[in-house]
Amino acid sequence: MSKSRLLASIITLVVGCGGIARAQPSQAGGAAPAPAPAPQTVAPNDYSKDANWLCRPGHHDACDIDLSTTVVKADGSLSKEPFVPASTPPIDCFYVYPTISTDPGIYSDMTPDAAELNVIAQQFARFRQVCRPFAPMYRQVTLAGLRRSMAGGLGSLSSGPQYDDVRDAWRYYLEHENRGRGVVLIGHSQGSFILTSLIAREIEGTPQQKRIVSAILMGTTVQVPAGKDVGGSFKSLPLCHTATDTGCVITFSSYRSTVPPPANALFGHVTAPGMAGACTNPAALAGGSGDLHAYLDAKGRTITSTTPPQPWVSGGASIDTPWVSVPGLLTAACRTSENATYLEVTVHGNPADPRTDDIIGDLGSGQQVLANWGLHLIDVNLAMGNLLDIVRQQGQAFGRRR
Repeated sequence: MSKSRLLASIITLVVGCGGIARAQPSQAGGAAPAPAPAPQTVAPNDYSKDANWLCRPGHHDACDIDLSTTVVKADGSLSKEPFVPASTPPIDCFYVYPTISTDPGIYSDMTPDAAELNVIAQQFARFRQVCRPFAPMYRQVTLAGLRRSMAGGLGSLSSGPQYDDVRDAWRYYLEHENRGRGVVLIGHSQGSFILTSLIAREIEGTPQQKRIVSAILMGTTVQVPAGKDVGGSFKSLPLCHTATDTGCVITFSSYRSTVPPPANALFGHVTAPGMAGACTNPAALAGGSGDLHAYLDAKGRTITSTTPPQPWVSGGASIDTPWVSVPGLLTAACRTSENATYLEVTVHGNPADPRTDDIIGDLGSGQQVLANWGLHLIDVNLAMGNLLDIVRQQGQAFGRRR
């Protein structure tokens, strides 16, 4: 399926079904969020096999790609930023990707397609700068499964092949790969939902919890008691407030400042009495506003679509790297409205300078933008540089404390 057809199918799905219902507190996450069909019994995967991993340390796999970047400054000047992975990273990263599979069934198969390879490039490969990469394949609820399941309403992703596969991969990693190292859990959308369940079922209150450097759960809703940092989704993992905090959670879902979450917002809304959605700003963990260090696809690809961007620099040289960074163009701050708690992203375009004045990342285009999704397609891209800095510092702090 082409990227344009994939985007069209998602829009058809959402609009044709009258919109996706807002995520409930017990099921925040998924493909904003993905409904789960009735669980089916399948044979467990053998995670000792390289074929069942998209990324493992020391392999020429989905993470071993060109991540060179062109830095585009406001004055139109360009510079190259090479990608240099860490030679001996002190910690590991365990990543679970969002709903992106274009397989025709309700659940994806275990063969990596273009969609899986693309999401690794968009969301995870760059973490090789700070940690050893582990990214299991898993039989996720597909985009087709999302569509087929819509008539039955939203279900939970806390059981079924998608959760079982990630759990089995995690257990294999702990037994055969971890060797007592610190690990960062990273997820987006369906991946964040699965990791939320994994933390609650497998990690909290066990010796494994001491190995968690942090959990970065994006494109979902993590609950906390109003005004507090812990409780709700997790019993003992608090929110992170500095880059040297460890054993804590970073979570956010992004919306444009010009298109805030509407009443049917899919992320950041909680209905349980006394509970609130959590937001930790990766550009300013201590609070307030900060500059986003984004890594954007030079050709306008996101995790599920391609929308060719406007020229990055008017009348300037063409971009010959796969990635672009735009320092000073984007800032973020956590906000709470009557509809959601969210990461508000402001684009500081200036028509007087030669650099582009906007970014792509909305679901839809023109008058068909689906405001309830926010900038879900680029949640991770927007904060990638900030997250790398945080994980680097967290890894150092974790090592000192150990």
